[in-house]
Amino acid sequence: MRFVGCVRSLAWLGMMALPLGLAGCGSTGTADEGGSSLKNILLYGGTTVPPVAPAEAIEVAECPPVTVIEGGAAIRAGEGAAVRSQIAISDVARECTGRPDGTVVLKVGIQLRALLGPGGGAGRFDAPLTIAVKRGDQVVATRVRRVAVAVPAGQFEQTAIVVEDNIAVPPGTGEFDIEIGLGSGARAAAPRGRRRGAG
Repeated sequence: MRFVGCVRSLAWLGMMALPLGLAGCGSTGTADEGGSSLKNILLYGGTTVPPVAPAEAIEVAECPPVTVIEGGAAIRAGEGAAVRSQIAISDVARECTGRPDGTVVLKVGIQLRALLGPGGGAGRFDAPLTIAVKRGDQVVATRVRRVAVAVPAGQFEQTAIVVEDNIAVPPGTGEFDIEIGLGSGARAAAPRGRRRGAG
């Protein structure tokens, strides 16, 4: 299962009603000029768009889309009627900027959604998240962290946004992929088809 997200064209991961599950998704059309809240937070650190971009940024011809790896879109606590919670990736975005030495610097934004199951209650739910940048089978940059979504009392779902900045992709030849995933499956991602990127 592959989910693609980018700064101008975001992929959406649908959430079904309980019992918890994932609906299919696909890429959307070009976003409006103002963009989404996730896009603006990712690019500018807030919901509004500043007047100008940093002058020192070097344009990257094509920034590879983000792929949510198979088995890494969601992580669930419990099974069947005993499901307590599910935390899932519901939206992704990314930005690529270049440096004079050929390094590409990535900023990746992930929107997470937590849902309570029949056996769950309000609280803080977390999961390991991996962001990996690959050229072929070689991992050239990676980030691993725990992400969390807090569901207040009286509610059964909540969202949170995580932004990972300054992920440096070293200069090199060949296209690269950006892969993300929740849980241990994110560390065992099989190589995917190459996409065009900055080398």
